Amino acid sequence: MPAVKPDPTLKGALDLAREAAESIAEAGTVGEHLGMEMVQDRVATHYFACTAKAYPGWRWAITVARVPRSKVVTVSETNLVPGDGALLSPEWLPYADRLAPGDIGPGDVTPKIDDDPLLEAGFEATGDEDVDQVALHELGLGRPRVLSAEGREAAAQRWYDGDHGPNAPVAQKAPAPCSSCGFFIPMAGALRSFFGVCANAWSPSDGSVVSLDHGCGAHSEVDMDAPEPEVIAPPVLDDTQLERV
Repeated sequence: MPAVKPDPTLKGALDLAREAAESIAEAGTVGEHLGMEMVQDRVATHYFACTAKAYPGWRWAITVARVPRSKVVTVSETNLVPGDGALLSPEWLPYADRLAPGDIGPGDVTPKIDDDPLLEAGFEATGDEDVDQVALHELGLGRPRVLSAEGREAAAQRWYDGDHGPNAPVAQKAPAPCSSCGFFIPMAGALRSFFGVCANAWSPSDGSVVSLDHGCGAHSEVDMDAPEPEVIAPPVLDDTQLERV
């Protein structure tokens, strides 16, 4: 596309553009002229700094135009537009994408995602015998969808990296892993080789999914170091003095 030729008539309409900006702006918020940009033939936009404290980095944009073979310039548009480094609102995200773990409270309902990649139809074979058996059982209970392979992988990674995985502070100082604890209940299905549920009321992970290499100080087979027995010296009797009664 060929470059648009400069238009001296539109460039000279600086006072008209400033007057248009001041007509829509809060008093005293139209700053210095920042330049003019040709939009197309006989159409250009003048930019002025916005000095309002609420809009740092924004600019007043006043578009002016003229008809062919005319020297009369008119104002087409007046806008406040962001410039380099302008303070902008966060990018809009759909409601479903804005939710984060822990956001759901009593009475809240999440929107249904029909094409959720973390789920698949309960009657579809996955190729994993354990998962397929669970899926058939769940289908009989009326559950139309079960976790897909992607869903299982996402959950497993989230659990493993979370507070009940091997990198949690309590696990780093644990005397033994959950895999050897009597309170560890292995999971069924494809995740059995990685996770289970803690059933120890004294554990901070009670009722939670834990990795086999997680751990805590409430391990069933670990005992405290027995303290050294206290040595009590025999009593000393002083029979060299008389006690008056």
